[in-house]
Amino acid sequence: MHMCRQYKLISSLSKYMVLILTGQVRVAPGSGILNQQGGLPKKCSFALAIALLFLLGFFVSRPDVCFAGTHAIMDAKGRKIHVEQPFSRIISLYGAHTENLFYLGLTSEIIGVSVHDRFPPQVDSKKKFSYHDDPEKFLAARPDLVLIRPMIDNGYPDFVRQLERFNITVVSLQPSDVNEMFAYWVTLGQLTGKTAAAEKLVADFQRKTREIASWLPPVAARKKVYFEAIHARMKTFTHGSMAIYALETAGGINVAADAPSSRSTNIANYSKEKILEKAQEIDVFLAQKGIMNPVTVAQIVTEPGFHIIKAVADDQVYLVDENIVSRPVPRLLQGIVAIGDLLYPDIFAKIKKDL
Repeated sequence: MHMCRQYKLISSLSKYMVLILTGQVRVAPGSGILNQQGGLPKKCSFALAIALLFLLGFFVSRPDVCFAGTHAIMDAKGRKIHVEQPFSRIISLYGAHTENLFYLGLTSEIIGVSVHDRFPPQVDSKKKFSYHDDPEKFLAARPDLVLIRPMIDNGYPDFVRQLERFNITVVSLQPSDVNEMFAYWVTLGQLTGKTAAAEKLVADFQRKTREIASWLPPVAARKKVYFEAIHARMKTFTHGSMAIYALETAGGINVAADAPSSRSTNIANYSKEKILEKAQEIDVFLAQKGIMNPVTVAQIVTEPGFHIIKAVADDQVYLVDENIVSRPVPRLLQGIVAIGDLLYPDIFAKIKKDL
């Protein structure tokens, strides 16, 4: 029996016991251990009352043991999900959800992933799903939870409504900064009965970033970096985004901290003119590389006007995998170390031995 169902049963029995002991409830004579007056023998009543109260006290003192009914989760769309028991048949339609679920040890609970998922390698053995699919495909898989992100909620509301009509729980999550990322990991843990594992994931990540911080050079000696998000549009990242957090945790100073957000996303507008205004401040030109920004170092260094950028002249232009700097996953730590290796190779050669 599930722990919280036990709690509810014991709580109900305890209340019922009180009613019997106080004579507010009478039970027909001849029923089991009841005496002929419709009550319990005094010794039995006292022993049972003590046992029930002891068990009730245990659950009250150990809320971590009780899962059901203790977690009311609010998702990005404002849905309030009362988690009665851990979800165990999960379809994830966002790569970060998928990756985090695997980190939490939920390999068997994941019954489907997005058609775009490539990591970890275990996703290859999972059935592929898309928000473009007929909802009947989801119904046939019998999930009890479909994890999405706000883009799907906002762009495909009919799809989401159809899933909910099938009584499939839909939860939309996507953190926008690192503090939200930590809370997001815990939320995934609460949904799946892996709260302790999620909290450990957060604690380990924070401990390792503190270790990195203890090795970094003084602020005055740190390198100034322009971090490119989309070369074709001359866009960077917003302050507080995963990528800028990775950069700053690795000891870089963001020269485009004044960049305004584009459409309330973590991508920021920054024109070529603005970049060139700070050309002599840019010690390192860093660009994420991947689907969002399929750029090469050659494209960056040959961009008209970029020859005046200090980093270009000094051959300090580097690419970093977008999957380890832009997603709210534990691999963000790899992104921090990868950036640190580029900025301070001697320091990070020592740091990596301790991580």
